[in-house]
Amino acid sequence: MQRLNIVITGHVDHGKSTLIGRLLADTDSLPQGKLESVKKMCENNARPFEYAFLLDALADEQKQGITIDSARVFFQSKKREYIIIDAPGHIEFLKNMISGASRAEAALLLIDAKEGVAENSKRHGMLLSLLGIKQVAIVVNKMDLVNFSEIAFNKLKIEYSEYLATLGIKSDIFIPISAREGVNLIEHSGSTPWYKGPTVLEILDSFTSVEEKENDDFRMPLQDVYKFTRDNDDRRIYAGTVTSGELSIGDEVVFYPSLKRSRVASIESFNTSVKTRVKESEAVGFTLQTQIYVRNGEVVARADQSAPKVSNRFEANLFWLGAKPLELDKPYKIKIGSAQSTIYLEEIKRVIDGDTLDRADEPSVGRHEAACVIFRVHDLLAMELFAENQKLGRFVIVDEFDIAGGGIITEVLEQYSNRRTKTSTIANTLVEKVGENANFEEELFELLRKYFPHQFSTDSVG
Repeated sequence: MQRLNIVITGHVDHGKSTLIGRLLADTDSLPQGKLESVKKMCENNARPFEYAFLLDALADEQKQGITIDSARVFFQSKKREYIIIDAPGHIEFLKNMISGASRAEAALLLIDAKEGVAENSKRHGMLLSLLGIKQVAIVVNKMDLVNFSEIAFNKLKIEYSEYLATLGIKSDIFIPISAREGVNLIEHSGSTPWYKGPTVLEILDSFTSVEEKENDDFRMPLQDVYKFTRDNDDRRIYAGTVTSGELSIGDEVVFYPSLKRSRVASIESFNTSVKTRVKESEAVGFTLQTQIYVRNGEVVARADQSAPKVSNRFEANLFWLGAKPLELDKPYKIKIGSAQSTIYLEEIKRVIDGDTLDRADEPSVGRHEAACVIFRVHDLLAMELFAENQKLGRFVIVDEFDIAGGGIITEVLEQYSNRRTKTSTIANTLVEKVGENANFEEELFELLRKYFPHQFSTDSVG
C-alpha cells in the first residue's frame, strides 16, 4: 500500500492533536483497547475525555496541555497509509516543526475559527512555502464555537487566502470542521449544509504521493561501500537507499560527482529472496561488473537517464534555528542526502523576520528568521532542485554539532574554482585514463591524500 508523509501544523491550541486523535479513532486506526483505556484514565482522574490525549502520552505534555515534540503516527484510509507528523505550534518548538515538515509531501494547516488568523498561522504558512510544500489544505477548526457560521468561515478564508498569495501559495482548499465533534472529518455534516467541498479524509486521499509519480529517474545517495577479502571474494557492495526511480541488473550506473561508471552485476539482499530489480524507498546493495573506487556521499544515477546537477554553489530558501546568527564566510557543515561537506554563506539576498514577517537587507540571518541565500560548498556535490527531487533538494546545516538550520535548493549556480576542485578534477581524469583497475585507484587516492592532505581530507559532521 502506498504511503504519504503529511504534516499537520498550526498555532498552539488550534486543535492539531485533537484532529489527529479523532481521525485515528473514527477510522479504527488505533491499537485495540487504546481508546477505551484513555477514556477510563480520564474517568479515574475526574477529567473530561479529550481526543488529544490519544497522542499526548508524555506526562509533561498532559500537564502543560500542549504538544511539545513532533509525533509520528500511522493512519490508514482505503486508498493508502499515512505517516502524519504533528508539528508543535509554539515558537520555541519551531525547530521540531521544521524537522517534521522537512519529511512532508503535503500539509494540513489548522486555524481556530474563533481566534482567527494568528501570527503563528502566518509564520507556519511561510515555513511551508520555504520548504516547498505545495499541497496544502487549510482546515478551519472549532467551527462549533462560532455556531458553524458561513459568514465567519468566509471572512477567515478571504483573509488567509490573501496572505498565502503573497507567499506564492495558491490554495482554494478550506475545510470547516469541528475536530472535537467530528464534523467534516470523515463524512459531511448537517451542521454545515452550506459547505459542498471535500472532507478532511477526502482531501488527504486526493493529495499526490511521491510514490505515485511515474518515470522518476533513478537516484541513490551512496551511504557505504563494503569490501570482502575472505576466500578470494573481492566483491564490493555499494549500499544506500533509493530515493527515486528503479534499478535492475545490467543497468549502467554513473556516480556523481566523480563520473565513474559501470554496470550492475547483482543486487544483494539479506535474509530475502534474490532480487533482480529495486525501487524507491528500498535499502539496497549492489555489485558492479567492474570494480571502481568511489566515496560515500556520491549520488548514483542510471546512465540512460538524466544526471543530477553537480556544483559547489547554490541558491536556497533557508530557515535558521541556531543560537548564533548565520554569518557570511563562516564555515558550517552541510548534509545533502548522504553527502557531508564544509559550507560558507556567500550572499544574503533577503531576510524574512520570523516574528514580524518583515523583509529586510541584513548582514546576517538571526534565530527564527527565514532567508533567500547563496551558499558556497568546499567540495563539488551532486544535488537537485527541490522542485525536481524533494529528497535530494533538501539540506541541513550544522553549527558546532547542533542542527542550526535547513532549507531547500531553488537554483544550482555556476561552480567557483579553487585548488581543491582543480586537484580533484585532475585526479579523476588520471583515474579514468588508467582504466578500470580498482587497486590502482585506491593506491592513487592514498598517495594524493598523503601528499595533498588539505585537498583530500575527509569532511565529517559530528
